[in-house]
Amino acid sequence: MADKKWYVLRTAGTKEKKAAEYLVKEIERHAELQAIVDQVLVPVKKEIVTKNGKRKEVDRLLFPGYVLIHAELNPDLEYVIRNGIPGMSGFLTEKTGNGTDRIPVPIRDEEAQRILGVQDEMAVNAAETEVNFTVGESVKITDGPFSGFSGTVEEILQERSKLKVVVVIFGRKTLLELSFTQVTKE
Repeated sequence: MADKKWYVLRTAGTKEKKAAEYLVKEIERHAELQAIVDQVLVPVKKEIVTKNGKRKEVDRLLFPGYVLIHAELNPDLEYVIRNGIPGMSGFLTEKTGNGTDRIPVPIRDEEAQRILGVQDEMAVNAAETEVNFTVGESVKITDGPFSGFSGTVEEILQERSKLKVVVVIFGRKTLLELSFTQVTKE
């Protein structure tokens, strides 16, 4: 019995998760495939995106267009992956010695562990915040005592999810510290 290795599967763009779901369902239907496949993985990292004053957690693909599978490769599994899964086009391969055949190539164990480590780290750590504001940009305050005022972004404090915004109040420039959710782009 051969040992299990990590292989990279190619998918149609934006179809990674759906193709992985189809593959898992197909594996569940066949007992012989369950014995040789340990895991199907779509590597993602979690991020918090602030858009229009609303914070939302999203999954960003680490490798768009690819799915990882930890399995012992055999002809049945190859056939299912190449021909039975919508949105999946097969393995990452290399040419054999004669140059006509292409065989699936496993990724190195160190590479797989690095990817899995990033995956685990993303699950444990708080999600990163993606900022869609820039310094000098005009924003409108939507929440708090200065709701309705307009200002200019002076500084972005990403680690605290805050902005420093200059607002003109009674003819004087005033620096306010506001959270990403309290402002929207004008």
